[in-house]
Amino acid sequence: MQAILTVAIIIVCVLLILVVLVQNSKGGGISSNFSAANQIMGARRGTDFIEKATWTLAILLLVFSLLSTPKKAGTVDSSESQGSITKAKAGGAVMPAAQPAVQPAAPTATPQ
Repeated sequence: MQAILTVAIIIVCVLLILVVLVQNSKGGGISSNFSAANQIMGARRGTDFIEKATWTLAILLLVFSLLSTPKKAGTVDSSESQGSITKAKAGGAVMPAAQPAVQPAAPTATPQ
Protein backbone atom coordinates (compact mmCIF):
# COMPACT_ATOMS: atom_id res chain seq x y z
CA MET A 1 0.00 0.00 0.00
CA GLN A 2 2.82 2.39 0.89
CA ALA A 3 4.58 1.76 -2.43
CA ILE A 4 1.39 2.43 -4.39
CA LEU A 5 0.84 5.71 -2.57
CA THR A 6 4.46 6.73 -3.15
CA VAL A 7 4.16 6.09 -6.89
CA ALA A 8 0.84 7.99 -6.98
CA ILE A 9 2.42 10.96 -5.17
CA ILE A 10 5.30 11.06 -7.67
CA ILE A 11 2.92 10.92 -10.65
CA VAL A 12 0.72 13.67 -9.21
CA CYS A 13 3.79 15.83 -8.50
CA VAL A 14 5.07 15.50 -12.07
CA LEU A 15 1.63 16.30 -13.51
CA LEU A 16 1.27 19.28 -11.19
CA ILE A 17 4.66 20.61 -12.27
CA LEU A 18 3.67 20.30 -15.93
CA VAL A 19 0.31 22.00 -15.39
CA VAL A 20 1.92 24.88 -13.51
CA LEU A 21 4.55 25.33 -16.20
CA VAL A 22 1.84 25.58 -18.86
CA GLN A 23 0.24 28.49 -17.00
CA ASN A 24 1.36 32.05 -17.54
CA SER A 25 1.80 34.24 -14.49
CA LYS A 26 0.08 37.15 -16.27
CA GLY A 27 -3.03 35.11 -17.09
CA GLY A 28 -2.13 34.27 -20.70
CA GLY A 29 -0.87 30.72 -20.48
CA ILE A 30 -2.60 28.23 -22.69
CA SER A 31 -5.26 30.76 -23.68
CA SER A 32 -2.73 32.77 -25.72
CA ASN A 33 -2.17 29.74 -27.95
CA PHE A 34 -5.86 29.56 -28.89
CA SER A 35 -6.60 32.87 -30.56
CA ALA A 36 -9.54 31.76 -32.71
CA ALA A 37 -12.92 31.83 -31.02
CA ASN A 38 -14.20 28.79 -32.89
CA GLN A 39 -11.68 26.42 -31.33
CA ILE A 40 -13.00 23.50 -29.30
CA MET A 41 -11.01 24.66 -26.30
CA GLY A 42 -11.18 28.43 -26.67
CA ALA A 43 -9.33 30.99 -24.58
CA ARG A 44 -11.61 30.95 -21.57
CA ARG A 45 -12.16 27.19 -21.56
CA GLY A 46 -8.42 26.58 -21.68
CA THR A 47 -7.76 28.58 -18.54
CA ASP A 48 -10.75 27.00 -16.79
CA PHE A 49 -9.42 23.53 -17.58
CA ILE A 50 -5.90 24.39 -16.40
CA GLU A 51 -7.21 25.97 -13.20
CA LYS A 52 -9.41 22.96 -12.40
CA ALA A 53 -6.55 20.59 -13.17
CA THR A 54 -4.26 22.53 -10.84
CA TRP A 55 -6.74 22.45 -7.96
CA THR A 56 -7.57 18.79 -8.53
CA LEU A 57 -3.91 17.74 -8.57
CA ALA A 58 -3.13 19.85 -5.49
CA ILE A 59 -5.99 18.24 -3.55
CA LEU A 60 -4.92 14.76 -4.70
CA LEU A 61 -1.38 15.47 -3.55
CA LEU A 62 -2.66 16.54 -0.14
CA VAL A 63 -4.88 13.47 0.25
CA PHE A 64 -2.19 11.03 -0.90
CA SER A 65 0.34 12.65 1.44
CA LEU A 66 -1.98 12.35 4.41
CA LEU A 67 -2.78 8.73 3.57
CA SER A 68 0.89 7.82 3.30
CA THR A 69 1.85 8.94 6.81
CA PRO A 70 2.58 5.84 8.88
CA LYS A 71 0.79 5.36 12.19
CA LYS A 72 3.10 4.13 14.91
CA ALA A 73 1.92 1.12 16.88
CA GLY A 74 2.74 2.55 20.31
CA THR A 75 1.08 5.94 19.91
CA VAL A 76 -2.04 6.90 21.81
CA ASP A 77 -4.88 8.61 20.03
CA SER A 78 -5.35 12.19 21.23
CA SER A 79 -9.02 11.58 22.03
CA GLU A 80 -8.06 8.64 24.27
CA SER A 81 -5.46 10.68 26.14
CA GLN A 82 -7.89 13.58 26.60
CA GLY A 83 -10.47 11.16 28.00
CA SER A 84 -8.04 9.78 30.58
CA ILE A 85 -6.99 13.30 31.62
CA THR A 86 -10.63 14.28 32.08
CA LYS A 87 -11.30 11.17 34.19
CA ALA A 88 -8.26 11.88 36.35
CA LYS A 89 -9.38 15.47 36.98
CA ALA A 90 -12.88 14.27 37.85
CA GLY A 91 -11.53 11.91 40.48
CA GLY A 92 -12.08 8.74 38.50
CA ALA A 93 -9.46 6.03 38.61
CA VAL A 94 -7.32 5.69 35.53
CA MET A 95 -6.19 2.15 34.93
CA PRO A 96 -2.55 1.81 33.91
CA ALA A 97 -1.73 -0.11 30.79
CA ALA A 98 -1.46 -3.85 31.31
CA GLN A 99 2.14 -4.99 31.65
CA PRO A 100 3.19 -8.52 30.77
CA ALA A 101 3.82 -10.70 33.79
CA VAL A 102 7.46 -11.44 34.56
CA GLN A 103 8.12 -15.16 34.66
CA PRO A 104 10.50 -16.34 37.38
CA ALA A 105 13.64 -18.00 36.17
CA ALA A 106 13.47 -21.79 36.10
CA PRO A 107 15.55 -23.36 38.85
CA THR A 108 18.72 -24.89 37.53
CA ALA A 109 20.06 -28.19 38.72
CA THR A 110 23.03 -27.74 41.04
CA PRO A 111 25.83 -30.29 40.73
CA GLN A 112 26.51 -32.39 43.86
